[in-house]
Amino acid sequence: MAKLQIALDFVDLPRALKAARAAVEGGADILEAGTPLIKSCGLEAVRALRAEFKDIPIVADMKIMDTGRAEVEIAAKAGASIVTVCSSAGIATIKECVEAGLNYGSEILLDFIGVDDISGIEKFLDLSVNYLGIHISIDEQMRGEMGSSLLDELVSRTNIPVVIAGGINSETAASFALRGAGTVIVGGAITKAKDPEEETRKIKKALKDNIAIPSEYFVRVDEKNIISVLKKVSAANMSDALHRGQPLKGIMPITEGKHMTGRALTVRTYPGDWAKPVEAIDMASAGDILVIDAGGCAPAVWGELATHSALQKGLGGIVIHGAVRDTADIKKMKLPVFASLVTPQAGEPKGFGEIGVPVVISGVRIKTGDWIIGDDDGVVVIPKEKAAEFTNRAMDVLERENRIREEIKEGSTLASVAQLLMWEKQK
Repeated sequence: MAKLQIALDFVDLPRALKAARAAVEGGADILEAGTPLIKSCGLEAVRALRAEFKDIPIVADMKIMDTGRAEVEIAAKAGASIVTVCSSAGIATIKECVEAGLNYGSEILLDFIGVDDISGIEKFLDLSVNYLGIHISIDEQMRGEMGSSLLDELVSRTNIPVVIAGGINSETAASFALRGAGTVIVGGAITKAKDPEEETRKIKKALKDNIAIPSEYFVRVDEKNIISVLKKVSAANMSDALHRGQPLKGIMPITEGKHMTGRALTVRTYPGDWAKPVEAIDMASAGDILVIDAGGCAPAVWGELATHSALQKGLGGIVIHGAVRDTADIKKMKLPVFASLVTPQAGEPKGFGEIGVPVVISGVRIKTGDWIIGDDDGVVVIPKEKAAEFTNRAMDVLERENRIREEIKEGSTLASVAQLLMWEKQK
């Protein structure tokens, strides 16, 4: 049965130790002081883990790139059982790590992070490293990459134990073990779980029974199944994922309490000219969101009858940089409608404008095919070129907030969980 290693990728030691305790209670085999933890707290993190967990292997994920002998020595003396070195560090550095490991009693894990072609692996096989590690970085995970093909190739070409990390959860852990991984490394699926101990037990069971156990969170998507995650995250989550990306300013919900997501079909029209918005309903596909730029002013280009037509077509929602009317009726129909103005004044169908062309609303360029997410906080646009990446990042935001909420419920405070004093900018 594959071993389960827990990556403690925190930036503060108390939270890392708390997660480690829960994971050990759940059956974790190995604890890893993640790179963010070591960079934030130094090797004190390794010392603290070794002091509390005397019989459990401790990994110092140093990701060594230079001065191999010195870095392995200080990690080993701090209590690390295993130290990681990057394959891109160079042969000389890797050899120094191996020799230092022999001197100071630590095993060496050669980490292939950032490598997608191992055709030149032979040069590493006689270096006496103890483990080979496939590591799909967090940034690669956000793009939907998983590393299965690299695992298959590596296992087929060496007898050195292979370790794999990167977005693994209860649904996927067993599949990597069955393909030959001797150790499966899990990070966020446990450390961000509402109950880390229970989540650890679940993944251990998946490994023991060689089964996939469904996971509501910690699932990364690609372009094909992006909608499944967009339905779970909020506009606020997405704004955070987009590096505090701005919403469409001044556009607020007409139908409150609704969550909207789908692909944009853009419409440019003149103020009060509702011909192109209505024509766009016929051109749209079920689930699409009409994004209408009517100049941000009255008269109305949308009302109750247009909403009926959009519902019949199965549209996902309407976003209007301009005016809407018949709002009482629209609210009853419950189609998500967002607009910048409300007025009783109707416009006229003159037919000016275009459908499917890029529009710019409050400085945000929106193209047909971009993804839209909206709720009571407002509307956020996700560029189609990076939709999968930012959707995964939004889910990561949601997962982290879920864990923080649980810690607050357990008696902590937001200020202490976020380590505000530690991370305030120094003057």
